[in-house]
Amino acid sequence: MLVNATEMLNKARDGHYAVGHFNINNLEWTKAILQTAQELQSPVILGVSEGAGKYMTGFKTVTAMVDAMVDSLGITVPVALHLDHGTYEGAKACLAAGFSSIMFDGSHYAIEENMEKTKELVALAHAQGASIEAEVGAIGGEEDGVIGAGEVADPAECAQIAGLGVDFLAAGIGNIHGVYPANWKGLDFDALQRIHEATGHIPLVLHGGTGIPADMIKKAISLGVSKINVNTECQLSFAAAVRKYVEEGKDKQGKGFDPRKLLAPGVEAIKATVKEKMELFGSVGKA
Repeated sequence: MLVNATEMLNKARDGHYAVGHFNINNLEWTKAILQTAQELQSPVILGVSEGAGKYMTGFKTVTAMVDAMVDSLGITVPVALHLDHGTYEGAKACLAAGFSSIMFDGSHYAIEENMEKTKELVALAHAQGASIEAEVGAIGGEEDGVIGAGEVADPAECAQIAGLGVDFLAAGIGNIHGVYPANWKGLDFDALQRIHEATGHIPLVLHGGTGIPADMIKKAISLGVSKINVNTECQLSFAAAVRKYVEEGKDKQGKGFDPRKLLAPGVEAIKATVKEKMELFGSVGKA
């Protein structure tokens, strides 16, 4: 049974921990994340980008798979199925397909249009019990082909968007997607504090969680970040483990070429990465 992310993130904000949003790409990914969440008794958010949704043959397939998997694996911890960086059309399609949470990324629109579209999607999401995340100020790095420079959101604009009734807010504080460059200046904690105060302490979201030092993550959580998105790190650990298996020639031993065997080390690597993140975010035992 999928739940929206509102209650889990409000609890996280009040309890000074964060819930991990882990992007899924296929069955292995989904299973690894769900099993780890259950084992650690942690709430979890499964993120789906529009590209990954398309890859998995559509949002309806994703909802059906996640629903069935939660049931088949006996998952009892809270699980939200969330659209990551959704377009206006994508957000509507995910709600129609039964997602329990959506993110509308209107950060590239002028603030007036971002507000107008966000307001409409808030009404749609809330009408069916789903939660909604909005974004202000482009987040750096590459996300579905769009490159940003690690911008910092304007607290006044954040307050305007938060005032529309969104459940949580992604605000740029110098974070970027992907691997951080050597000259990255770090997170802007002053901006984070101003945004947290300007938005009436709405749960805040940190995108681009891969590669941010642990002490910065902990400080961001203490200042109101309640949801942290992780994607690249799981992909890197999965790829490294599968590469090692192949380079050691294990795919040529017995039935080592069986995809279940070939991908197994990658699945274990995802589990290890997710566990490490849940421990860092403080969500273990909070289900």
